[in-house]
Amino acid sequence: MRRHADLAGKRIADFGCGFDARFTRGVLPQVASACLVDVRLAEDLKHLSKVSAMEGTIEEMLPAIPDASIDVVLCLSVLEHLSDPQAALDGFRRILAQDGVLLVNVPSWRGKVFLELSAFRLGLSPASEMDDHKRYYDPRDLWPMLVRAGFRPSHIRCHRHKFGLNTFASARAAGPPEEDQAG
Repeated sequence: MRRHADLAGKRIADFGCGFDARFTRGVLPQVASACLVDVRLAEDLKHLSKVSAMEGTIEEMLPAIPDASIDVVLCLSVLEHLSDPQAALDGFRRILAQDGVLLVNVPSWRGKVFLELSAFRLGLSPASEMDDHKRYYDPRDLWPMLVRAGFRPSHIRCHRHKFGLNTFASARAAGPPEEDQAG
């Protein structure tokens, strides 16, 4: 993630960060502030001065975040669990400041095969998590959703990685959302 966005002094938001928010904990010393969103968060996170802890679903919490208030939005291995991923992407674009960056990582259709093998046949990962997946994304699936959310095509980078098992995208907000959608 660090090679796709400079986090130093930035206001970040980590959606679906996990109970312990491991990634964000690791970068907390370098960021200006961190908004953590998940259904449950560790108690100590709620008392850290740089942290705004929001317990609830993304759909419930996203409207409470002010427009253009975040420099870097992280949505890592979460979008595939949402019933309305387009609404989440639209919301992420709304909260991004000008020149802010959205980083998304999702399992690809190729990854689906390996994730389900691991969960359902080998028992190496939680079957309940795979049963909660609503969709999978190749670049051709994710890229148009980012455009619909208001990101300019020239500011979107979307590719497969980890042997094609995941799709990663970085999308930069070039201006106010209504300006990007008109462009």
